[in-house]
Amino acid sequence: MGVFTFSDEFTSPIPPARLFKALIVDSHNLIPKLMPQAVKSIDIIGDGGAGSIRQINFTEGSHLSFVKNRVDELNEETFTYKYTLIEGGPLMDKLESISYEVKFEPTPEGGSKNKMRSTYYTKGDIELKEEDIKEGKSRALGMYKLCEAYLTQNPEAYA
Repeated sequence: MGVFTFSDEFTSPIPPARLFKALIVDSHNLIPKLMPQAVKSIDIIGDGGAGSIRQINFTEGSHLSFVKNRVDELNEETFTYKYTLIEGGPLMDKLESISYEVKFEPTPEGGSKNKMRSTYYTKGDIELKEEDIKEGKSRALGMYKLCEAYLTQNPEAYA
């Protein structure tokens, strides 16, 4: 098995607490509203915290029907979220799993710096390159930007 890690960092004018609440804690309600053309629903099995399963159900016509993520850590005080993709996904024929770590930190300007790290565990001796995961990263960034725009237009939301 191979292990490949990729990191990204984004800045946002939105404070960490608001972004974390919207993108992580209440994503099961907000994301289907912001992305109805792509996300049908998000089901949570468990209390939403560590050990819970979040199943993202995609709309008909999507190249995926669903993905399941296991919540490994959800810390609302440190704005840290860790989860593992355990089922579904476009690369699952090549991968055992993918683990993600997301951390939102405050910036001096009142916004946030958002650090994301993904670790891919491949099956056998498969090599993974950044181009292989470009589409997923692009989708994640699109969701992030939609949420940021929503919070900018709705300053009372998740305040």
